[in-house]
Amino acid sequence: MGQLFGTDGVRGLANGKITAELALDLSVAAAHVLGEKGEFAGHRPFAVVGTDGRASGEFLTAAVIAGLASAGVDVWDAGMLPTPAIAFLTADLGADLGVMLSASHNAMPDNGIKFLARGGHKLDDAVEDAIEARLGEPWTRPTGADVGRVRRLTDGSSRYIQHLLSALPHRLEGLHVVIDAAHGAASAVSPLVFREAGAYVTVIGASPTGLNINDGYGSTHLERLQRKVIEEQAHLGIAHDGDADRCLAVDARGEVVDGDQIMSILALAMRERGELAQDTLVATVMSNLGMLQGMAREGVTVRQTSVGDRYVLEDMKAGGYSLGGEQSGHVIMLGHGTTGDGVLTGLMLASRVAQTGRSLADLASVMVRLPQTLVNVKGVDKDAVDSNAVVQAAVARAAETLGGSGRVLLRKSGTEPLVRVMVEAPDQAQADEVAHALADVVRAELAL
Repeated sequence: MGQLFGTDGVRGLANGKITAELALDLSVAAAHVLGEKGEFAGHRPFAVVGTDGRASGEFLTAAVIAGLASAGVDVWDAGMLPTPAIAFLTADLGADLGVMLSASHNAMPDNGIKFLARGGHKLDDAVEDAIEARLGEPWTRPTGADVGRVRRLTDGSSRYIQHLLSALPHRLEGLHVVIDAAHGAASAVSPLVFREAGAYVTVIGASPTGLNINDGYGSTHLERLQRKVIEEQAHLGIAHDGDADRCLAVDARGEVVDGDQIMSILALAMRERGELAQDTLVATVMSNLGMLQGMAREGVTVRQTSVGDRYVLEDMKAGGYSLGGEQSGHVIMLGHGTTGDGVLTGLMLASRVAQTGRSLADLASVMVRLPQTLVNVKGVDKDAVDSNAVVQAAVARAAETLGGSGRVLLRKSGTEPLVRVMVEAPDQAQADEVAHALADVVRAELAL
């Protein structure tokens, strides 16, 4: 795999790593690669482009559109919309390509470029590598009527909202929901669709300026949402990240309901409706052991993949599974979308509360989260972690100490010399003790 693309597109400091020149060149290269793969065969290609509302998204969107149009691709500019909305519109409009300008939950100075293939699917590694390899190459530019045309997509939001409402299994009348849109892409769409679904909605974090995305609001800053839910005596709160591809929740007591709990609730709801393919949920190795235990009690199989929603999605597609996601709140429902969709996830969660008449806290009790400690050990030879006998012996001793009531996981960082030590145990003190002791061994044995 090349050096530019990560697990979710190209991301970094806007106007630092992510420049207008790079955005333009990537768009040209993407048009060439997809065109030569036959994606544009027999017709004039067109793309859908959107942004999460960051100030830097303005010049980067202009650069992406310029690159695509100069390569002969017509462009529909969808403006500020969630990443899953751009994925949906790419499929719904029959576009050959989708592009989203977003750095997701990252702070405002960052931005990123995500490419989507026809149907709204993320590009596979080989295609991304091919795009990276074609950057800056000489090419014959179209002229005259062959250059791409640019139009504003005025009904993208309404198309997406109707799609979300069509997926709703039960309306939300009687529910009071607080929405935190992280001053990002969901600021207009999420409150509107919840109201259209019948809920009474209180909104925070929905005044985007281009400079305040994820700043003290959203799924990485839940404190304001927790306070607001209690203050408003709401039934639940929903928090999105900047591009609204994830969802975390808060129950009526102000307690956080994470992605593992959300997936557990949705798995049982989907099984009840006959929609949980093979009674299986796909999660990552970072999901809490409490979820695995809870799902086992309910007769739901849990498959675990490497960390990253793209790996969850790959496993779902390969096995024909319908529900998957991550503890962080990326939840994928393949019957309704090709990527994690925080607005859809929030709607489905609220729908389950409305349908059952049970509180979110009661529904979330299907699993009990085990205390979890994560220690990042920096400056170590991460590639030696699996072969070092002393480290592996320490892991075995830690696992033996915890028995079946806990779990030990060592995970190598994909981008830096760092090993993540994760321990789950019946109580926090034991999780802390085991994790830090194991981290000391990793540090001593693998220091660079």
